[in-house]
Amino acid sequence: MDREKITLSGAQETLLATLYGRAVDSRSPDSILHDHAAQAAVERVAYDFGKTGMTDTTAVGIALRAKQLDDWAMEFLAEQQKATVLHLACGLDTRVQRLDPPSSVRWLDIDYPEVIDLRRRLLPEPSGNYEMVGASVTDEAWLREVPDDRPTVVVAEGLTMYLRKEEGRRLIQRITERFPGGQLLFDVYGPLGIRLQKMVPAVRNAGATLHWGLDDPHEVETWHPGLTCLDAVRSVDMPGVEKMPAAGRMSMRVMAHLPGFRDVGRILRYRF
Repeated sequence: MDREKITLSGAQETLLATLYGRAVDSRSPDSILHDHAAQAAVERVAYDFGKTGMTDTTAVGIALRAKQLDDWAMEFLAEQQKATVLHLACGLDTRVQRLDPPSSVRWLDIDYPEVIDLRRRLLPEPSGNYEMVGASVTDEAWLREVPDDRPTVVVAEGLTMYLRKEEGRRLIQRITERFPGGQLLFDVYGPLGIRLQKMVPAVRNAGATLHWGLDDPHEVETWHPGLTCLDAVRSVDMPGVEKMPAAGRMSMRVMAHLPGFRDVGRILRYRF
């Protein structure tokens, strides 16, 4: 089998780390996501995954973050069966395959054209009302083409920290101004996470740069009338942390008691 050669670099290259983390999790007898499609994609890629610095602990962390976002998205779709899903910076994430939404749901996976091309080659394309959009999520043109006739849930995993604050603010404003209502689901780094970014092998080895660290989740509420923070789960408090190896559990317990470190990452849910 010919393997796909990777030409991505910078922030785009880091999507391979999250793909690999989900693949590592899928091999575990105590798997969180059971994302076997991620493992199949890894096997088809010609890439040195050692560059990601992935460990069993970080793989569990990636899987737990994904599961939290999956669970919130599933809750939304259970209540809004005719909804629009905007999966921003989708990379090689198999979220649409994991959630398997009904055909009544309109689902859009959005990422750079070169990422979408790779996605088409590596992942099975689902049936139903599904579309892939090749564009930067910060471009305004693609959003104007999305019908504004449904409640909308936005999922953005591993995106915000690569944006500058003003880019993130304007993206959130454009989405909340366009659609009649819905939810925003995304993860963020805190300011300390941005300062310590070179300690993250996947970021350092890809030559990527992180920009935006969110200190107070309630600040986002000021960016649009009616925007309300429903959940702000610290990474150190994620449900399922007990599935980490002993060393990982110990690190999480220590970080949870250290100012700055306990807010190094969060998973957020907003209603608008």
